[in-house]
Amino acid sequence: MAVGVDDDVFEQLVDTVSRFARERLIPAERRVEEEDAIPEEIIAEMKEMGLFGLSTPEEYGGIGLNVPQEARLIEALCYASLTFRSLIGTNVGIGAQGIVMDGTPAQKDQWLPGIASGDTIASFALTEPDNGSDAGGIRTSARRDGDDFVINGTKRYITNAVRAGVFTVFARTDADKPGADGVSAFIVPADTPGITVAKPDRKLGQRGTKTSDVIFDNVRVPQSAIIGGPENLHKGFRTAMKVLDRGRIHVGAMAVGQSQRMLDIATDYALDRKQFGKPIGEHQLVQGMLADCQADLHAARALVRATADTFNREGKAILEASCTKYFCTEAAGRIADRALQIHGGAGYMAEYDIERLYRDIRLLRIYEGTSQIQQLVIARRTLANRAG
Repeated sequence: MAVGVDDDVFEQLVDTVSRFARERLIPAERRVEEEDAIPEEIIAEMKEMGLFGLSTPEEYGGIGLNVPQEARLIEALCYASLTFRSLIGTNVGIGAQGIVMDGTPAQKDQWLPGIASGDTIASFALTEPDNGSDAGGIRTSARRDGDDFVINGTKRYITNAVRAGVFTVFARTDADKPGADGVSAFIVPADTPGITVAKPDRKLGQRGTKTSDVIFDNVRVPQSAIIGGPENLHKGFRTAMKVLDRGRIHVGAMAVGQSQRMLDIATDYALDRKQFGKPIGEHQLVQGMLADCQADLHAARALVRATADTFNREGKAILEASCTKYFCTEAAGRIADRALQIHGGAGYMAEYDIERLYRDIRLLRIYEGTSQIQQLVIARRTLANRAG
């Protein structure tokens, strides 16, 4: 079981992050929306607070939160726009956890201190133009050439690629092994010759986040770049799945934090807005929508915390993590829809925050495993568990 940080210290950290989200980040949201970028002074503040190193072990300069602590802190941070979380998200989660979980001591010494400080941004290069949900269908190749590997292929929708100092790259090292068996994970510095990062994508929501295509053209890396060393050749898919399991708890916590914000906004509007001579919150059909939001939110929060505890205790939570990612992100979508509906026509107008939050939340049901992929994982695990 991962111990994490002292309870008193952690509670102070949660309070600090919660105040930072409300007092510093929320007032900056409209600027981020208009400029499609997070202000540099906020990036500096997030570094100073240690937010890039939340899950990095203390011996490498991080804070060393365990999974339940990470979930609570991410929930507090995600009361503000999800864009801010995206800046630290790959360093806290998918971009760095492969090194934390499976890296050699030398790999950890080389990369984790910079990742924890935020001086190095880590990106997770798994998704491809033709392979997102089917991660076992990876086409990016890593051909052995002496003691090196030469990587060729294109990765798509790679978060923080334009900021990255290092990529965790998944590539096929054995063309004869089908599916996941021939895939390896490599640590590739972003300045390695042959890497091209395309311009950032334009997206429906979460403006200020940066995703891009990353093209690998005869990118040469030593065999020591394999996460875990050469003995971990062809084990990259296992690393990816472990990283994504923890990441799905993280995404569930994001959904909870943002759901709380949307419910608070809708409740405030229901108290202030009057129709038929009284606040709309006194009308039973509006109350019904608020009640449904509250029930979804309570269930989602309880599920995140229970799954985080399971992961922390057992070192994995495959079924539970998929249930968490699936339920919490779908619940957030329902809450967003009701919150906008409570606003009526005003909710469709950009001057109200709910319009932007409604667009932002939609992505949670897609990345790090779509809702449909989570359904497959849940169903297959359920059948296998029952069959014994």
